[in-house]
Amino acid sequence: MKHLKVYTKQDVLAHTTVRRFETKIGERIQVVKDAKELEESLQNSNARYVILGVSEFLGSKANLAIGDSASIWLPFLKSFLNVQSNDFLEGGEMLLLGHFDFSDLAHVIEQSARSFDEKVDAYRHAVNIIDDEVEQIIHIITQNKKLPIVIGGGQNNAYPCIKGAAKGWFKSGVIPFAQINAINVDARADYGPLEGRHSGNAFRYAEEDGYLEKYCVIGLHENQIQQNVWMDIVNNPFIDCITFEDIFLHEKRTFQEAIDHATEFTIDTLCGIELDLGSVQNQFSLAGFPTGITAMQARQYVFFSAIDSQPAYLHISEGDINTFDKWNEAANGSLISYLVTDFIKAILQGY
Repeated sequence: MKHLKVYTKQDVLAHTTVRRFETKIGERIQVVKDAKELEESLQNSNARYVILGVSEFLGSKANLAIGDSASIWLPFLKSFLNVQSNDFLEGGEMLLLGHFDFSDLAHVIEQSARSFDEKVDAYRHAVNIIDDEVEQIIHIITQNKKLPIVIGGGQNNAYPCIKGAAKGWFKSGVIPFAQINAINVDARADYGPLEGRHSGNAFRYAEEDGYLEKYCVIGLHENQIQQNVWMDIVNNPFIDCITFEDIFLHEKRTFQEAIDHATEFTIDTLCGIELDLGSVQNQFSLAGFPTGITAMQARQYVFFSAIDSQPAYLHISEGDINTFDKWNEAANGSLISYLVTDFIKAILQGY
């Protein structure tokens, strides 16, 4: 895992604004005591939740997207570490592991690829490297019975999250087979063809490799689903979806009922909870759709999914920032911070 930067307490405090008469999450959160003995340090920590950043945009570029899904980690970190430590969430139950930085791979591709097709092929090859490293750390976290919370990068990282969590929770003895379920709020299904790894086919690869059993998508946009993928979904008893239009236009069920359906469909084993920020209206993201769920509905989804399922991990992906709009940058980071704290509070407080 040569691309993983493990944080020290000094790294954490560098992003924490310390004030008299206040205590911030950044002052309470745990870090790895010895980066050279990473697994042993995780084993010895009493933290239940491990937070990890993935700063990469290669998976999205490999899917012909524009934008920079590597950019959201730092705004999140600045917001999250300055959340107040209080009776609602103290902070000591979490460990901030660090973040992956794959910028060297991007640099080599940008400097070396001689054509558009060559660049796309290189991006897809690089995603395999990302898959291996992210899977390895998720495996280590979960085999020690800790819940990973993964922030940043493209939706391609759902694949190593699923694979790593399935293998890790199996090795820990929590599940009988190295296979889990997943719920995703997303305008797209990300169940595209097996054409090389990218952000649009993470769940297809996870299913093909045997690590994903059931998958449910909430809020799928009718305008964004390819016909062949749609047919694959409707003909697969282990995949279900509820379209955005069925919830908000046709009003066949409420958003809360859609969440309830997804958690019931996947309740039989551990379940990865996925949220693509492109599904949230007015959030600066890679997808940039003009319509979507509200920020409050995103919070409700994460909160109720944490309560009503058996979470294997939380993964928030496809965030981007507008470098010319500092308010937008802070707002995106703050929303993700709320989503993470909602997830942890839902479990800790036993709602």
